[in-house]
Amino acid sequence: MARILSIGAALQDIYLIDHDDFSPTTIGQESILGKILVGSKIEIDRIAAGVGGGGVDAAVAFARHGHESILFSNIGKDAAGEAVLRLLDKENIDSSYLNCDSRAATGTSVILLDSKSGKKTTLASLGAAKSLENFDVTDYDLIRPDWIYVTTLNGDFKTLERIFVKAVAANIKVMFAPGIKELTEPKKLINLFKYLNILIVNKTEAASLVPGVMLAELLSRLNNYVETVIVTDGPMGGIASNCIETFRFGIYEDVKVKDATGAGDAFGAGFLAHFAAGKSFKSSLIFASANATSVVSKIGANTGTLKGNESLHPMPIQKI
Repeated sequence: MARILSIGAALQDIYLIDHDDFSPTTIGQESILGKILVGSKIEIDRIAAGVGGGGVDAAVAFARHGHESILFSNIGKDAAGEAVLRLLDKENIDSSYLNCDSRAATGTSVILLDSKSGKKTTLASLGAAKSLENFDVTDYDLIRPDWIYVTTLNGDFKTLERIFVKAVAANIKVMFAPGIKELTEPKKLINLFKYLNILIVNKTEAASLVPGVMLAELLSRLNNYVETVIVTDGPMGGIASNCIETFRFGIYEDVKVKDATGAGDAFGAGFLAHFAAGKSFKSSLIFASANATSVVSKIGANTGTLKGNESLHPMPIQKI
């Protein structure tokens, strides 16, 4: 197995769950949160709490797969931070490089979840995880990871480049799942691609970076920058290439989506967890899809994360 360092947010997730008050209302081409009036008091079905954030979700995927999983993030010295630490301890994730900041609160996401449709609206305060510029790249010498999996750093390109440059110099492989803030500056983002071994984006994100409409042309253009690229397309599956093999794939299983929180990192980290364990490109894509399916079928960003020893059934996947 491998040593994998996850760099990204660690948050407490608070779920407000209801079967009708959060149902979406369509106005034109947009949907808004349904039946809540300003000043009203709404009785909801239940409240649930969990721990998430891109860094945590990825670290859980690697740990459950049997890898040595290490997390770098920032949390506050508060009850939410203690919840993060309890989860990391439970999942056997190395928290030695987690920074506890007494001056900031642990980031929190409040998720308004419509239990009927699985649709959600997220209100997030990143708190201590808003900036990860305090990551010390000399820690690579102590951590000695085989891979780093990096999620959004809230548009902090300076820190991203510093993390990537040092990783490449230390022969550490890099997988990156950029977020909204990085994608709003495509030129800066593309400039980072030369450091990456694996890039994962969805179809809309890919189309914001390179010309094209069809998955195949988006993939081909991104492959000019990064050797291995995965482009997901929600319920339509996705496409991926490592410049040797190219696969078009569907979804693993058509399940009722209970909570889509963490679905992207469930796929990305699921792929790397399997791939870093020595599995083939194709089987890693299958596992990634199965992992994402399992995660969205349960409430919680990493509750349904698989362990890698499950028996998986066939799914639509074709070499092209």
